Amino acid sequence: MGAARTRGGTSGRRRRAVPWLVLGLWVAVLALASPFASKLSDVQRDRAVDYLPASADSTQVAKIQDRLPGGEATEMVVVYHRDAGLTAADRATAAEQIKEIADAHRLTGRPTGIPSEDGTTLMYPVASNEPGQDEEARDELVNAVRDVAQGGDGLGVEVGGAGALATDAAEVYNSLDGPLLYTTAAVVALLLILIYRSPFLWLVPLAVAGIADYLSMGVAYGLNQWFGTSVSGQSAGIMTILVFGVGTDYALLLVSRYREELRRVERPYDAMLAALRGCGPAVLASSGTVAAGLLCLLAADLNSSRGMGPLGTVGVLCALAAMLTLLPAVLVLLGRRVFWPLVPHYGSAPKARRSLFAAMGSSAERRPRAVLVGGAVLLGALALGSFSLPGSIKQEDSFTTRPEAIAAMETLAAAYPESGTQPITVIAPTGRADAALAAARDTRGVESAERGRSGDGWTELTVLASAPPQSAAETATIEALRDTLDGSYVGGPSAQQIDLEDTNARDTVVVVPIVLLSVLLILVVLLRSLVAPLILVAAVVAVWGAALGIGGLVFGPVFGFEGTDPGLGLLSFVFLVALGVDYGIFLMHRMREESLGGAEPTEAALTALRTTGGVIASAGLVLAATFAVLASMPMVQLVELGFVIAVGVLLDTFLVRTYLVTSASVALRRRVWWPGRLSRVPGEPVPAGDRERVGV
Repeated sequence: MGAARTRGGTSGRRRRAVPWLVLGLWVAVLALASPFASKLSDVQRDRAVDYLPASADSTQVAKIQDRLPGGEATEMVVVYHRDAGLTAADRATAAEQIKEIADAHRLTGRPTGIPSEDGTTLMYPVASNEPGQDEEARDELVNAVRDVAQGGDGLGVEVGGAGALATDAAEVYNSLDGPLLYTTAAVVALLLILIYRSPFLWLVPLAVAGIADYLSMGVAYGLNQWFGTSVSGQSAGIMTILVFGVGTDYALLLVSRYREELRRVERPYDAMLAALRGCGPAVLASSGTVAAGLLCLLAADLNSSRGMGPLGTVGVLCALAAMLTLLPAVLVLLGRRVFWPLVPHYGSAPKARRSLFAAMGSSAERRPRAVLVGGAVLLGALALGSFSLPGSIKQEDSFTTRPEAIAAMETLAAAYPESGTQPITVIAPTGRADAALAAARDTRGVESAERGRSGDGWTELTVLASAPPQSAAETATIEALRDTLDGSYVGGPSAQQIDLEDTNARDTVVVVPIVLLSVLLILVVLLRSLVAPLILVAAVVAVWGAALGIGGLVFGPVFGFEGTDPGLGLLSFVFLVALGVDYGIFLMHRMREESLGGAEPTEAALTALRTTGGVIASAGLVLAATFAVLASMPMVQLVELGFVIAVGVLLDTFLVRTYLVTSASVALRRRVWWPGRLSRVPGEPVPAGDRERVGV
């Protein structure tokens, strides 16, 4: 009796101590991460070189410009415009303001006004090495020029060019941090309140997700400092979305299983242990698959894509750590009362409800092949919409709002319809600079070429094409320059867009097979099967095609977008495959549990759908809503990416997981586990010794 009391007392003390110990460890971790998390915005870079392909001509141009005297140049165009035609007073005002700008800042060369043929517009190309690589100094310079360049009384003045566009883009990305976090948290909170129907429970996973996001910021800063991982506004925003999205998904799965166990187990601590044993392997497997899929982006040549892989992985792993340690500790400490008013009392039975997923499973059971074929045809038809996707987006169409730099570009395009208004930068070896200058001037489509700075063995040439920026004719001129100027690099804004398109095409060919192979291998190891992983991978690929097709049907006609981001296909593929397989693991893990318990294949599939359908649907809604937050952002590429991923997650949740995967499992029966042990075992349960060897 005394020994029993001692064991009981020891067990009770452990139940009380472990949650507090976990909580204390998290306080210590956050204290260590706090100084670094607050510095993440300091290392965030949104310069062109941070997004460009690592090996492209335009990237080499940007890097060499950094080493030239004065460093990287900030190029701007000051545009003066009057619809009725510029007056002599307007030209005098322009000359006076440009002189004031030149006197106040270290400009490269003497600004010269270029009038339009119709006399309505006068543009002054202006460049300065004053800021160098310092983004804050660049923004200060652009804003200082804008403060001087002012119009009035019908005279419009706009400051555009690559430097001004970078400043406007940086302002947009910097403005995302607060609104993106608050909007995401608000959306997740609303959905959790609706799902849990409790005034308290929703706060716990939301607060834990916020802590995980804060930790991920500290880890991301550490990666930047130790390994030089690039951090951009886009990748930091995606990391936040992933933390809240997948973190809440894992919380939903854990809380659902914990609620079940509380009805069977008396003590919350023991119920949580049972819940972690039940759903922990599935959560670990799914997060590992997502992380592996994201890490495949390291094979990309595009800097922005390659940097997004590690940051996305950091977000997923921080969310996993928080949801499997901190969330259980907090829930155990709060006890059953956190579920009020729907408290799961020990020994009680859940309220019987008519299950939508049971009805869906019944229809899949009656006509599995018809459901499977019908769903495949639907997804295939939707995927055809991808042929309607608009072409690559131009710089002036990349904002949902209209910043000043874009207004300047539109004014220039209208006033100089047959002229180049955006310089092409050529970097040539100094010893061959004169020959390169002569060859550039002789290249078809070149209007003018001038020699610029020299240093470190390189000389800068500024070339102006006769065709408008990002037109087919200007593209041909850039390609001709690259073919003609052997040993030189051709860059500038238009060349960067060409390199982005080409590199995204290359990255898609390289990364997509790596993602598919890595995810497939992980699933084969986890599920001890070849057929089930092939079904899951084929399903998520079909979802990606259908989601992209829906985007093609709405981006132009409904949203009015003039183009799509070159990286949309690759990034949406990686996220949808990784996240879609996530839900497939939840479903297949439960199906496997039922099969290991001796359930017939059809019964196992329908039980898995009935028991996990609700939580997967809730998780899918939360994940889709978090990515849909991107659709409210003022950048077209973020809107497009958020839309495609949100639509894909909804298709995966309510069509593929519920109908198609279940129908395929019912139709194939035990063959779904081929060539694993479950495919060969008859109706009796698998022996206990084998369960551990063949289970997930």
